[in-house]
Amino acid sequence: MGPMSTEDATVGVGLDIGATKTLGLVVGSDGQIHAEVREPTEPGAEGIVRTAARVVELLRAQADDALVGPVGVGIPGLVDVERGAVKHAVNLGVDGEWFPLRRLLAERLGVPVVVENDVNAATLGAVALSGADDLVYLSIGTGLAAGLVLEGRLRRGAHGAAGEIGHVPVDPAGAVCQCGQRGCLETVASGSALAAAWPSAGAPAAQALFAAAAAGDPRAIEVRDRFAAGVAAAVRVLGLSVDVETVVLGGGVAQLGEPLLEAVASALRSQAVDSPFLASLDLAGRLSVVPADYPVAAVGAAILGRPEMLDQ
Repeated sequence: MGPMSTEDATVGVGLDIGATKTLGLVVGSDGQIHAEVREPTEPGAEGIVRTAARVVELLRAQADDALVGPVGVGIPGLVDVERGAVKHAVNLGVDGEWFPLRRLLAERLGVPVVVENDVNAATLGAVALSGADDLVYLSIGTGLAAGLVLEGRLRRGAHGAAGEIGHVPVDPAGAVCQCGQRGCLETVASGSALAAAWPSAGAPAAQALFAAAAAGDPRAIEVRDRFAAGVAAAVRVLGLSVDVETVVLGGGVAQLGEPLLEAVASALRSQAVDSPFLASLDLAGRLSVVPADYPVAAVGAAILGRPEMLDQ
């Protein structure tokens, strides 16, 4: 972490609010992380606000109270950006009613607050990391979802559903998805699907599966390749829909790094063997993966929290 000047008006304060932890960052205009705080997330509306306020106060202490600008927040669930409200963040104890996070947190902190869906926030972080302004961020976590930045503009969609790639059905005979459809991509190409296919008592399921496959276990190779083919199918749908310059793999499963990238790229090449059209698109060549432990969602939230972003 580099030194932070109280003169730097372009620093952004960002919070990534997750079910288990809230990560807060102060990020400079050069992308450098100046301060970082992690706190366990208290569930429920009041708990979320209390945790977020505590994280910002700890960041302010690290910054010698220099942080008087806006705060950007990335949070799971359905987000009404205009209202700064959240619902259906079930893992955080916020379900059917709109929760006015922006208003409550702004009142607590005394500064403006911007609230965004966590995948969209991570997409902005991926843009900052890659330098590309035409990008899909594919989050492979408990579920499967994508964020879209098209020619420099974040695409949320008319109903906030842009990038809900996990709920595209691909197998009429597949498992019933939590969304109510059958055979969705999320049922084969997500962290939860992978954990169900390869239960692991110790290491995370993704690490255990890929390690077993690398060691030559035939069953692990089969499960890994089916999972990679599912992720590749999501990449292919996104590539054919919006034809972006770059596809960045992120989310919890992306902690695998290069082995995940290689498996998905190999699946994409296999899927294109009989299609000169698909082969010509070189989807495999557009792939990258978020570096392990890079806090992409919190960085994106900090970008949202820069003063110049409030007018956009």
